This record gives sequence, C-alpha cells and structure tokens, in this order.
Amino acid sequence: MALSLALLIVLGAAGCTKPEADKSGDGTKADATDNATTGNTSGDGSTEGNASESGSSDELAPEPGAVLKLWDSDDEGVRKWAEEMIQEFTQKYGIEVTFDTVSHTDAPGKLQTDGPAKLAADVFILASDHIGEMHDQGFIYPNDVSDKAEFMESSVEACSVGGTLYGFPAAIETPALIYNKSLVKEPPKTFDELIDITKGFLDKNANKYGFMMEVWNFYYAYSFISGYGGYVFGNHGTDPNDIGLNSDAAVEAIKYYRSLKEIIPLQREDISYDIKSGLFTEGKLIFDFNGPWAIKAYHDAGIDVGVVPMPLLPNGKRPVTFSGIRTYCINTYTDYPNAAKLLAKFLTSKESLLKRYEMTGQLPPRNDLLEVPEIKDDPVNSGFLEQAVYSEPMPTIPHMQAVWGNMETALTELWNNPDADVKTELDKAVQNIKDSDFYKQ
Repeated sequence: MALSLALLIVLGAAGCTKPEADKSGDGTKADATDNATTGNTSGDGSTEGNASESGSSDELAPEPGAVLKLWDSDDEGVRKWAEEMIQEFTQKYGIEVTFDTVSHTDAPGKLQTDGPAKLAADVFILASDHIGEMHDQGFIYPNDVSDKAEFMESSVEACSVGGTLYGFPAAIETPALIYNKSLVKEPPKTFDELIDITKGFLDKNANKYGFMMEVWNFYYAYSFISGYGGYVFGNHGTDPNDIGLNSDAAVEAIKYYRSLKEIIPLQREDISYDIKSGLFTEGKLIFDFNGPWAIKAYHDAGIDVGVVPMPLLPNGKRPVTFSGIRTYCINTYTDYPNAAKLLAKFLTSKESLLKRYEMTGQLPPRNDLLEVPEIKDDPVNSGFLEQAVYSEPMPTIPHMQAVWGNMETALTELWNNPDADVKTELDKAVQNIKDSDFYKQ
C-alpha cells in the first residue's frame, strides 16, 4: 500500500533524539545483576548479549516469585484489553500481574513519589515526549529485548535517547479533521472552504457550530505554527537554546489561528474536550479537530464519521500535526526487571497490538501490522494515516515539558483578549520557557 510506505518514509525521517545523559545509581533502585536469573546483566537493567539491533528475550528468564504491576489508561477499552493480555501473559509465564489506572500523561508525576516508595508500576505507559525527562531523572531502563526493525522507525526514534531505545512502542497517534458525514457532502480541502461551510451551519443560539478544537491546547495549535514554517526547538527538536515559538512565522500563524474565533465564537473556558465531543455526538458540530481516541465514542453514538487530513492553510501549506507514541517503559525501581521486560515485550507483540487496535482503535506502530486488511482498508484509519504523513514527532528533550503550560497561557490570553498583542504574548511564553527549571539543570 503506497500510503503505508509513505508513512514509513516520512515519519521515519522526522524522528528526533537527544544526547544521552549520565544516569548513576544511588543504591535505591533495583540491582538488575542480583535480580536477573540468566545471562549477565549490568546495573542499568540491560541484559548483555541481548542489546542488539534485533533484540532478543529468548534467554531472558523472569525472577523467581516475580509479581508485577501495570499502569495504563482506563479509556477507549484499554483496561479491558490490558486485562485480557494480563490473563494470557500469566498463563504463559506464570507471573501474576495487577492493573492500576494511571494514564500516559499522569504517569511521570506519579512516578516521582511512587517510584522511590516502591509503590509504582513495574511497567507503565508513557507519552513519548516524556522519554527524555524520565531518562534524565533515572526512572527508566533501556529496552534491549525488542527488535527495532519490527517497529516504525519514527516510533523507535521517539522512544530513544542518544540512540538507545528506552520505550516499548504501543500506539501511534496524530490528530486530523473528523467530520459528521450526515452534515456535509464533501469535506473541505482548504481552510477557506471550511470557513464557508461553517458559516452556513453556525448558530450560537442553537448551540450549533461548524468547526471546533481545543483552542488553548498547544498540541493542536502547533499544527498552524508548523504549517507557517515555525518550530518548537531547532535541530529537529533537539536544541533547547533555539526556540522558534516567537519567530515571524509563529506570529503570522497565530494571527491566522486567532482569526478563527469568527467561526468559534466562544471563550476558552467554554471549550472543553467533553463539550466539543458532546456537540459532535448530538449532531451539532460538523468538524472536530481531534485524534483517533475520539472515534470509538462517536461510533458508539451512531455518528457516520469521516476522517481527512487537515485542510490547506491560506499559504497553501498543510498544517503539520504532532505525532505521539504511547510507549511502555520499565521502572528502574522494579525488583523484577527481567519479568517486567517480558511483560512489556508481550504487550507490544504483533498479536497483542492487533488486539489492542481491535478493542481500542489505537493504531499500532508495528511494520508488520500496517498491511493488515482491517487497518489499511479502514477509511477512518486511512484518514489519520494520511495526516500522519504531514506530522512530526513531539520533541523528547526534557525542556519540552516547559512548553505546554506556557504556550497554553499565551494561547488563552490571545484567544480571550482581542487587545492582546501576538508578538508580545509569544515573547512572554518563550521567556517563561527559558526561565523554567528545565533550563537550570
């Protein structure tokens, strides 16, 4: 399939990594040498002899008496999938696993307290943009058991630090234009067309809107900045000293972005994920700028959903969305690193991730699943995959964590206050990013 090939090439070329930081043990984390039952293991949890490009867990035996805890989300059928996989894993390896609901966005914060207290999961789900932060803080072991060639190159790079793979890629996602087929005959190819369609449907008094997005959320707003030639960090997202969020391109992008309030005549506080989703399921919203995680709820509501790439901007360019990877990681405080690696590898096998897709709709980042008919022939998935060609991985350096909140503040002010100056607010955001603790380490 040409689309799958294009996805592999474009996303593979767009991945970004950062130099590996030194991670010294303090004697409080699990000593993998003592816990490993076969093979020579080093103090960083890597198994010598297995750390190759292909990876191998053939000789990796779980520690006697291993009992594991898994953290993952409780949305989109993930919990049900996880429980089924845990049952199969326990039957195969005889290792008991418990499941706790901790999302990929909440795990980093919870690990700060629960890790040292030995309360955290042995295997936890993580958003790939936190990989650098978790690595620098010494919370994650390398993944030296997975075959890198089995996964999309972009997912491997997004889950790596300094060329070393740390994550076990589980899902790839990027937002696109979701639309209600019963409300529009043909999806727009340009934003001018989208605006025209929206104006013909918009009725604020009847709570009807043509287009909506989380206007305060930098995850979505960035697609406009990148579409106008802006960027977060230079050198493919790896240079924290080169911030492009207040560049001329970024200013031009946000000025256009701000003009969309004409068709989304609401304050930031009146736009939430739940409000937007509710309008869509009620047939009161035509276009939703959202990700694949939204599809199941829309299908369950009986909506005939279509998905297409984001329309062309006035400059003729396509908005370039962020692509993210949900990845499993191994907690360095685990007493059972071998068993934890076995679980993470099991959860990201071809069979497990195909089942995850079937139960959650989350797209698997495995090369051997791109051509599976139920994935490649699905019109909804093909829409997200087309947009993925126009996407780039979120930067994984720790400094990225300073971007989200500061850009949300700027976007909120610019959306709510018509008198706010775009350049001034973006300058403030960039300065606040530079003043954050991530630049003092």
